[in-house]
Amino acid sequence: MAYTILIADDEAEIRELLRLYLEKDGYHVLEAADGQSALSLLEQEEIDMALLDIMMPKVDGYHVLKKLRESSNIPVMILSAKNQDADKILGLDLGADDYLAKPFNPMEAMARINSNIRRFYSLGAKGEKVKQLEVKDLRLDTEECVVYQEDSPIDLTSVEYKLLRMFMEYPGKVFTKQQVYENVWGEEYAIADNNIMVCISRLRAKLSEDGSAYIKTIRGLGYRMEKE
Repeated sequence: MAYTILIADDEAEIRELLRLYLEKDGYHVLEAADGQSALSLLEQEEIDMALLDIMMPKVDGYHVLKKLRESSNIPVMILSAKNQDADKILGLDLGADDYLAKPFNPMEAMARINSNIRRFYSLGAKGEKVKQLEVKDLRLDTEECVVYQEDSPIDLTSVEYKLLRMFMEYPGKVFTKQQVYENVWGEEYAIADNNIMVCISRLRAKLSEDGSAYIKTIRGLGYRMEKE
């Protein structure tokens, strides 16, 4: 099944360039020249990833991202000429998964898109998207981006969802802190980051009073999702 990518950018040349590369890689592409059109497509179509420009007519990319995150957890990459750290931080805080400053190398854009798709979607033997992940009494619906515990939904943040999905895709596998950080935050792990421990602690607390029964710390190695 081909993944559908939405390109929302008011520059026709950028949309055309990205479409060329994306379709060559087998993606289905939808285009929007302004933020309002992007919101309409997000409501009407089943979209697997969005590429959002910030400075668009009618509705800017930040507003599109904010509205999108109210109902969807699909990967989002911001494409913008605004390359100051404050702009990047704002985009990431609003829920973007990646940020690529213009002008950009289309090969780098493709590498990042492919990386985000691989991280977010688990592929079966025939390349079909896995719709359900089940471990113990947890069920993760990849289409709704919702986690259920004994049929009751659990309220998770975007990062907590990505953490749990990563662990549920590979129950029993030990992930180092570097692997956790690079898979969930999508950045190179350079220094010890307390965010990992804090986020895992919060996720454990939402799962059970004894959260380590689900996600266990393997001293000196990392973390593992318990199978039973």
